Amino acid sequence: MKIIEPSFEILAFPDSIELLEIAGRTCYRSEPKGEPEKFVKKIMDSQHLSVIEHLTTTVRIITDRGVLAELTRHRLASFSVESTRYCNYSQDKYGNEITFIKPCFWQEYNDKYKLWVQAMANAEATYLLMIKNGATPEQARSVLPNSLKTEIIISCNLRELRHILDLRCSAKAHPQIKEICLPLLKEVSL
Repeated sequence: MKIIEPSFEILAFPDSIELLEIAGRTCYRSEPKGEPEKFVKKIMDSQHLSVIEHLTTTVRIITDRGVLAELTRHRLASFSVESTRYCNYSQDKYGNEITFIKPCFWQEYNDKYKLWVQAMANAEATYLLMIKNGATPEQARSVLPNSLKTEIIISCNLRELRHILDLRCSAKAHPQIKEICLPLLKEVSL
């Protein structure tokens, strides 16, 4: 069994401030003045967000299945997700073990964390035993918990990314989704 922290990697992030300026200036029929950053900041400050829909970004997120469920609610994005139907975690390429995402709300010395580790070890043992006894990954996945490490690729336009991060970084958001979205928000600085 392996326990890891969640993470993300920005695979594609636009750097075309000029495209945003062209799109924004089209709306106002204004001419470029050689200061695209200033113009785009003014548009963003005025909440004219349709302009940022012209650029898209792609992010690889490694998180747990619970956070995955929250992310895939955003239907204006495209998702490619690691499949528990086809990934056989008993194989060498997965290290013959299951990887889980460490919950951010318990320290390792906490009794609740120790109970969580035991539950993950039980889930892994049961999954591997089911595979050994002839179950397919699709069948054995029924015992896998929300803490299962999951890889997801998300692509969306910048306005949708901003919307996702606004929702998932709010005070009401689940701690584990904030754990991944707050640093992502800082990285893309929308």
